[in-house]
Amino acid sequence: MSYWGKIIGGATGYALGGPLGAILGVAAGHAVDEIGSESQTAVATVEDKKKSVAFTIAVVALAAKMAKADGHVSELEIAEFNRLFQVDPEEEANVRWVFERARSSHAGPEAYAQQIAQMFPNEPEVLEELMEALFLIARADGTASKAEIDYLRQIAGIFGLQSTCFKRVCAEHLAAPEDDPFTLLGVTKDADDETVKAAHRRLVRDNHPDRLVAQGLPVELVKVANDKLAKINAAYDAIRALRTRSLEPVTVR
Repeated sequence: MSYWGKIIGGATGYALGGPLGAILGVAAGHAVDEIGSESQTAVATVEDKKKSVAFTIAVVALAAKMAKADGHVSELEIAEFNRLFQVDPEEEANVRWVFERARSSHAGPEAYAQQIAQMFPNEPEVLEELMEALFLIARADGTASKAEIDYLRQIAGIFGLQSTCFKRVCAEHLAAPEDDPFTLLGVTKDADDETVKAAHRRLVRDNHPDRLVAQGLPVELVKVANDKLAKINAAYDAIRALRTRSLEPVTVR
């Protein structure tokens, strides 16, 4: 049975519990619970798989509620999710089933955000990657609407992400290439070189794909994490280049 087949089967939903599990329901009898049945697997490994599944379902659920807040569902947004999570064409109907079930559920987005925040209490970087995925989905149709930005700000607040973190993610996904690299690193323009360097080192460490996967990030999103790391390094290089140019002597002709 495929990954999404297991999710639709409902046994994974039982493993998750809470509002995320309620999206899926519990099928009677025939589905095989891959997570729970691996008796020879270390508990840590089982928990990692559970977190990875929870992350994926949370993106679906929160994207569905975001579409509802925005007033319409874009095919491009659904396609972006399929691209991010490398969904095979034969699985797209299953993903849409989960999406529609989440969109029509009575639980509000707060319930999903609170559950996922409780599952990753000490991994804010993973929660930030979830925000990254939601931003990519929001702007898949060309731009993120005000309703979508307000929604994402609300979710970031529930996740406990600092306002500087939210501004950094906004700058990364919504700003033009020439916009402020300082915002991308979460520092002010008057920050000294050591502060900028420390911020860069921290972001590189915290956002390294290997570390994020170990914390529960689905391996499908490694490319997203790599792209983010590239943007962090580019912002740091831009600041260094800017400050180097400002120190160059001016030649008087």
